[in-house]
Amino acid sequence: MLFGIEPIFYFQVRNPCTIYLGAENVYFNQTRCRTGKHWEPKFKKLRGLKFITVKLPDYSELEKSVDEMSKDEIRTKMKEKGLLPEQPWMESPIYISCTGDVFEPYIPPEGDGKLSPISAKGAKQKLEFLEKKSKSLMALRKIRSFEEDFEPRIFLKLAEDIYILAHNEIMKKNNKDLIRYITERANPEIIHNVADKTIHWKYLETIEPAKVVHLRCTDVISRDNIFGQITVRFHSKQMLAVYDRFGRLMHGSESISKDVLEYIVFEKHLSNQYGVWRIHGKIIPDWMPPSEYPLNTFIDVT
Repeated sequence: MLFGIEPIFYFQVRNPCTIYLGAENVYFNQTRCRTGKHWEPKFKKLRGLKFITVKLPDYSELEKSVDEMSKDEIRTKMKEKGLLPEQPWMESPIYISCTGDVFEPYIPPEGDGKLSPISAKGAKQKLEFLEKKSKSLMALRKIRSFEEDFEPRIFLKLAEDIYILAHNEIMKKNNKDLIRYITERANPEIIHNVADKTIHWKYLETIEPAKVVHLRCTDVISRDNIFGQITVRFHSKQMLAVYDRFGRLMHGSESISKDVLEYIVFEKHLSNQYGVWRIHGKIIPDWMPPSEYPLNTFIDVT
């Protein structure tokens, strides 16, 4: 380009027909040179990537409502925008393996394990127990509708085995096998209470035979989803020693045994074909003296 004037070059082009016909027709074709071409072809591809092809919106398509579009058109539009295709709404299944608490908890009579049934208070306790027995019999009938061979006497042996096995797994801190003997409601409470502690526990002997004192059944969400709870009274002699993370004794003793009276609640998902009886909770009566609080194993710097 000279003084703003773009040069024009003329090329002489021969007609290919002259080879056969012998006639030569010469003409000139005006061709302009590309002056905007980059001199370095090395990075041609990278320079091409700098340019973005902008797809201009089709306003006629935008005015079209969703009701007027077919399913294929809607699917294509959603693919262009990177959206997932629509699916029919389906509720997610929820599995309820246990109840949230002990329903209609058993209220132990005051002085249980100490009063003689011959005394006036002991006779009164027996009378109150008979009054509450009617609901327990109805719950027993409900349990037998799911388990035809269920017998409270046979269940007591199973309950005692579950009680001992659960405490052994707690002592070992084997959370994987512990869930086989306790419900999901009791599991976090037990794990929290034994954290950073070493437990030595031993079941020595039974003072009084285990006894079923309370039976209840309830439904959750639907009437077909039935849960059963059985409260068992354990009166035994046990040894318990709890050590902190530094190996110092916090509670109990390994040489002294104590008489323990407990009311353990067992629960089972009766509607579930593969449901099993597991420890669900523990009833602590109001009249029972509070347990000894362990000493702190840290220094308060405040």
